[in-house]
Amino acid sequence: MPDIKNATLHELLEIAFEHKASDLFIKAGSVPKMRQHAVVKELPGEWGEIDEENSKRLVLSVMTPRQAAEFEERLEMDLAFAVGKKMRIRANLYFQRGTYAGVFRLIPLEILSIEQLGLPPVLNEVAKHRQGLVLFTGPTGSGKTTSLAAVIDLINRTRPCHIVTIEDPLEFVHEDKLAYVSQREVHIDTKDFHTAMRAVVREAPDVILVGEMRDVETMNVALQAGETGHLVFSTVHTPSAHDTLDRIINMFPPHEKNHLCLRLAGSLRAVISQKLVPRADGNGRVCACEVMICTPTISKLIEDGHFGELYHAISEGHFWGMQTMNQSLVKYVKAGVITEETALNYAGIVSELRQLLRR
Repeated sequence: MPDIKNATLHELLEIAFEHKASDLFIKAGSVPKMRQHAVVKELPGEWGEIDEENSKRLVLSVMTPRQAAEFEERLEMDLAFAVGKKMRIRANLYFQRGTYAGVFRLIPLEILSIEQLGLPPVLNEVAKHRQGLVLFTGPTGSGKTTSLAAVIDLINRTRPCHIVTIEDPLEFVHEDKLAYVSQREVHIDTKDFHTAMRAVVREAPDVILVGEMRDVETMNVALQAGETGHLVFSTVHTPSAHDTLDRIINMFPPHEKNHLCLRLAGSLRAVISQKLVPRADGNGRVCACEVMICTPTISKLIEDGHFGELYHAISEGHFWGMQTMNQSLVKYVKAGVITEETALNYAGIVSELRQLLRR
């Protein structure tokens, strides 16, 4: 049995990486665990239980003295670091029951393409826009950051432009290819999202990636950038295009709704809502997507605030590359990639999916 007292965090992460895990979990009173294909299980190797001293040692091993002091004061921290030439790690470090704990997201250094990830081909066209706002949405762990990295890498490979990313923390690293890439990490390269967003339009960007739309100010600056000749990408924690627009509208005061709908109709280019769905063979997950492309019809519905009619328009928008979540799931079921039971568990509208599967 391996000895947890002699193990380093990097060793544990490398074991998780070898077993294609997406996360490593560390806390006192438990053996090391990992998330493999959406299931949390023990890290291979018959590890012993981590005591308080070793949970503290493992967590503090990735911090500078300054970060450790800040962590002791704030009781939680996000940070990112590299493990050799294999992967980058996005870590959330926290206290639980008075002891040190951490969750470590494993991010491969290789950036997969849109095709390799199995994303809708229309994203190749979305990446060609010169201005506007593109949103990737979905719950935590749904692959938004990975999909965004694929789109940014496509632009990096095909356009001589300036790409600026603002992230907390920095996850995928983009080396300069045809494009010139500036990556800014909150708390290291900039004080906060607000400061970075106010400055970004003076940094001569063509493409801007904002890690997450967290508040009104960030959303407002992103919209302004999209309206004034920049292509802006970001993420929102919402399950569908309809919910995304509702979330954005509700972030602003009620009296601004009509004007905001007008702005969104003019600047929004696409909303891609994702879920990672377990494969039927148990070997990983596939990305199911709802895709809304802002055609004139979609833009008019947004301008008029008729968000409830978007779902029908998306379901009828095959020519433009649109699809609902249910239509995406049905494709996977028919191809034998996922089971009907799994599809129903991840359905957008369960009753509609049952009808689609019967046809």
